[in-house]
Amino acid sequence: MKKFFIGIILACNTISLAAADRPNILLFTADDLHAESLGVYGGKPTDLTPNLDAFAAESLLFGKAHVNVAICAPCRAVIATGRYSHRSGAMGFMPAREDVPDIVTTLKAAGYHTGILGKVGHSTPKKSMQWDYAFDQRDLGNGRNPELYYQRSQVFLKECQAAKKPFYFMVNSHDPHRPYCDPDKLTKGAAMPSRIYKPEEVEVPGFLPDLPGVRAELATYLNSTRRLDDTFGKVMQALDESGHAKNTLVLFITDNGIAVPFAKCNTWFHSSHSPLLVRWPGVIKPGTRDDKHFVSVVDFFPTFMEATQVNGPKGLDGRSFFSLLKGQSQQARNHVFTQIDSKAGGAAVPMRCVQNENFGYIYNPFSDGKYWYRNNNEGKTMEAMNEAAKTDPSIQARVDLFRYRVPEEFYDLKNDPNCLHNLIDEAGYAETLQTLQSKLVAHMKKTKDPMLSAFQSRNDRAKVDEVLEATYGPRKMDRRKPKTVVKKKNKK
Repeated sequence: MKKFFIGIILACNTISLAAADRPNILLFTADDLHAESLGVYGGKPTDLTPNLDAFAAESLLFGKAHVNVAICAPCRAVIATGRYSHRSGAMGFMPAREDVPDIVTTLKAAGYHTGILGKVGHSTPKKSMQWDYAFDQRDLGNGRNPELYYQRSQVFLKECQAAKKPFYFMVNSHDPHRPYCDPDKLTKGAAMPSRIYKPEEVEVPGFLPDLPGVRAELATYLNSTRRLDDTFGKVMQALDESGHAKNTLVLFITDNGIAVPFAKCNTWFHSSHSPLLVRWPGVIKPGTRDDKHFVSVVDFFPTFMEATQVNGPKGLDGRSFFSLLKGQSQQARNHVFTQIDSKAGGAAVPMRCVQNENFGYIYNPFSDGKYWYRNNNEGKTMEAMNEAAKTDPSIQARVDLFRYRVPEEFYDLKNDPNCLHNLIDEAGYAETLQTLQSKLVAHMKKTKDPMLSAFQSRNDRAKVDEVLEATYGPRKMDRRKPKTVVKKKNKK
């Protein structure tokens, strides 16, 4: 009997030591960041993100990382639940089902201390998902004050040290989300970035026209991006000073692409393409790149489970990429699935996309030639495009595509990552198109996507509308404007 109790005591001590040795996780997210803004992703001006570029030298950089939903709240719900939107119920700005497991509750049960800074509501898709430590936008200088992020991070890390617990810390900058940083009109509590940029320093993304109004707005976006980098640097400073850095898995991502037309709230390449920098001393070889494997945020939950050796819940849609962090390879990581369901305001604009290294296919069941699409990310960039469209037919065609879309899109991403030329009706791509469509159908069947029946009936508008109403309720039409020229194809 004495030996029995000694065995129990030793077993308990072993569990305790294992918990103490488990790695911490710090997930830092930017808000509406264009992946190619980072210097290490080829961004210009080259001095825009010095802290992130220095961090990349200590990290593994993924070249084929994506978010699965290019809108803040549903994207973060995917991270929290490890499930695609239609599998968790968080199909837009709505909660996940309470019966869906989440990462915070799972890690807390395993002895982790959990904390979050910024974007608390968007990153907490369930009422039962409770953080141990939480401060939101108003306590962080409107989510745009690097010093306040530093101070709040210090407090959290000291709490973890006092509790002798490993931690899961989600730090969410509200930069570079709109309103962009105009030095003459700083929002209350926000800090000035460490550098200010001018319109002539802007490199306009290829999916936007190079117009003075676009450059002027993107210069303020650069200011916000520099302040994001300042914030990241201060949080890393707090981590280094805490003594936890050596045992902390740190990841940097964005929640979606830049908040301008043809990026955020859509499924084009630059809508979902995300930077992903991962540092883990002693595990990840510093300064390495992975330009082979597709990874996405639905994979985070299972990856964190494997990294922490915590038994995760069943029913996760993602797949751990833990072995990639150790420099190994994985099979069947050659494509990614992305989607949109409903957006801010509740209007349903479902889109489904599959991308591989060379091509991308998009199905837009909401597009019927009449629905006038809009989102809250258009700003002065769209104003400039609307004005230029009055005299430039090519820009008018781009505006029309953005407003009305087309039911199906197919792009050569290797040669046209800006998705300017829709090849859906090009006979020479029929076999490749069918291959991607088959992959999308298999995925939709596997995940019980309600848009599967819409896709299968895509040539029957009345049937598609029935599916949309059954899935999302009575159709909400956005603010409409008189229709001009509707492009059925986006070809030259």
